[in-house]
Amino acid sequence: MTEIFRKPKIGVLLIEAERFRALGEGTVRGTYAVRKDAEAAAYINKIQEFADVVYPGPVWERDGAERAARLFYNEGVDCVAAGFLSWAEDFAWIRFLRELPQMPLFFMSVVRDLVGLTPAITDTNDEDQFIDFLSAGALVGFQEASGSFRRFDRPMSDMAIGTLDTVVEKLKIFASAARVRSTLRHARISLLSCFNEAMWATYLDPYNLFMKVGPEIHFLSISELVNEINGTSDDTVKGIVKELTANHEVYPNVDMEKLDASVRASYAMERIAIKADTDLLVLNDIDTVLFREVGLRPGFAPTSADLPLVTVPEGDIGGGLATYILHALTGRRSNFIEPFYIDHVRGTFAAGHAGPNDYRDPEGKMIIARDERFAKSGWKYAGAPFAWYVFPEGTKTMLHMSEKDGKMKMVCTLVDVLPTKHYLASYSHADFAPHGNMTPEELFAGIAANGVTQHYGIAPGDVTAELEALAKMLGFDFAKI
Repeated sequence: MTEIFRKPKIGVLLIEAERFRALGEGTVRGTYAVRKDAEAAAYINKIQEFADVVYPGPVWERDGAERAARLFYNEGVDCVAAGFLSWAEDFAWIRFLRELPQMPLFFMSVVRDLVGLTPAITDTNDEDQFIDFLSAGALVGFQEASGSFRRFDRPMSDMAIGTLDTVVEKLKIFASAARVRSTLRHARISLLSCFNEAMWATYLDPYNLFMKVGPEIHFLSISELVNEINGTSDDTVKGIVKELTANHEVYPNVDMEKLDASVRASYAMERIAIKADTDLLVLNDIDTVLFREVGLRPGFAPTSADLPLVTVPEGDIGGGLATYILHALTGRRSNFIEPFYIDHVRGTFAAGHAGPNDYRDPEGKMIIARDERFAKSGWKYAGAPFAWYVFPEGTKTMLHMSEKDGKMKMVCTLVDVLPTKHYLASYSHADFAPHGNMTPEELFAGIAANGVTQHYGIAPGDVTAELEALAKMLGFDFAKI
């Protein structure tokens, strides 16, 4: 499985002026090189607070720029943060832009914060102040370099100018998105077992997804699942059931034999996914072949709180990607939902989903309950129980993803999960309200204007800025409502 919660890995390129290098010998604050190296160290230390840094040292000449480009590529950095520490000759920068393979590039310029840090320049007839004047010219370098930055075709790029704290906060967002981009390029999606024929709008092109976004799609079969079910030991099933029933209420109408069957199928589903090196498992849980051969839809994924596998229902790869990306960005448990209906009087809407949902967040509430939707069907384990989960309260990012004309699209918003009791039988759910002053009607009118399906991922916190940065890197259409 792909490592999903690591720090971003950032290559840092800092350009200094060769012709100024030795100036300032004998001054109070030392040579230009000494001053700039100290400034560079401050940048690196700040960035290392949230990222792993690959730093080749200051770049003075063409050769240094070329070596840096090769180093960043060979080290597999998620992105590059580059800046001029003063005015400098631009040939190294232009060479770097030419040689660096396509990857996210953040161009930055740090404004000196004079409060308590650096004395103001008052008289450059003083040699020490003159060297400080030369050292302070990052704005000149930033402007000079911006022309070449835009002349090269680097679509995965952004820029920022401001104090070190301001620039670093923007870099954090950019680097977080770049890390997820790298994760997606190595991720593997498993579809069990086919697209959902009841929801054509969820279809997307696996080849196009691989070429433009990165994940490889692998198709698992129901026969694989059946074989794994038959090979799963009773002791394994009993251990999971014991843990679940010890920690969660079991509704009186739950058939314990069907609970065993649901747990067995859930565990087996995860095993075949792990064997396929899966990061995101997309289950078509309304496929009639699944019901005919297995007799139920698995209701307890994840069976272990430690399992680094995101699982979503209804064969929706776009909805699965939304859930997986939110999981990767936030480092928190993410879930798959569809908005059900609007309560106009209260200004809320109900949303959730039956089937696999990550019920392991202790802030949420889970009950083991019968799958009411299929309880009266004729399948072998009709009504086999689910993890009936109420999502934790708080502000969440809600994200939709789908494909249009060969291009992926993101539509996101912020919503608030309200205090909610279990009331939508066997559906993981909660009551929601738009975050801010919108009504639910206004929210969904804005969302639907962008053309969506009914499925979304949700995760705690606000990562809409990171999503916008990621969309830009990957060439997605993006809308925030």
